[in-house]
Amino acid sequence: MSIFTSELIGTFFLIVLGNGVVANVVLTKTKGNNSGWIVITFGWAMAVFVGVFVSAKYSGAHLNPAVTAALAYLGKIDANTIPSYLGGQFLGAMLGQLGVWAVYRQHYLTTDDLAGKLATFSSGPAIRTLRQNFTTEAVATFVFILSILFIIAPSNSLGALDALPVAFVVLAIGLSLGGPTGYAINPVRDFAPRIMHAILPIGKKGPSDWAYSWVPVLGPIVGALLAAVVFQLLN
Repeated sequence: MSIFTSELIGTFFLIVLGNGVVANVVLTKTKGNNSGWIVITFGWAMAVFVGVFVSAKYSGAHLNPAVTAALAYLGKIDANTIPSYLGGQFLGAMLGQLGVWAVYRQHYLTTDDLAGKLATFSSGPAIRTLRQNFTTEAVATFVFILSILFIIAPSNSLGALDALPVAFVVLAIGLSLGGPTGYAINPVRDFAPRIMHAILPIGKKGPSDWAYSWVPVLGPIVGALLAAVVFQLLN
């Protein structure tokens, strides 16, 4: 399986299960409506586990441009493969969000909470202060990437058996650092579904909040590169 296909499939599972659990909790008349933050954090952790497990053998299971950026900086992947990683991640995220919409289409139509609808696609701040929101995403991603780099050392790539500890890291971040911004920690996880929010018919909907969209893109990239620098200094 090619890097592109592996990343597409892994990211598809990441988004369809991750944003799927958000839709189950947030949208009206679902079986999981109002089941809360703990359900969301566990659901996202399991989404990461599945995505990493199914794609680790073929591409290393980046599923995240921040992971790709950190590994590229450290010279652990060939620069020529970067477009394949990013392309697979982007298309996989869009298809994953399409899957969420297909499953919850009727519930989108019965939900009046416009912010809640957007939350099933992309992240947003609890308190909007863009500089602080950026810092939150950078710090959370720094923790995420540095943890991953230690988990995969010295193999230079994620193995399938590393899927569980990576999922636990995501769970820990969601429970501890996820409150201010919803812990995107992944540019493509936020940007591609935000595009889908803009184009998919979900009944009445508000804006896709493009004014905030740079935060969950640039914050994770900065945090990832800082983690790579620190890891390099420690080794």
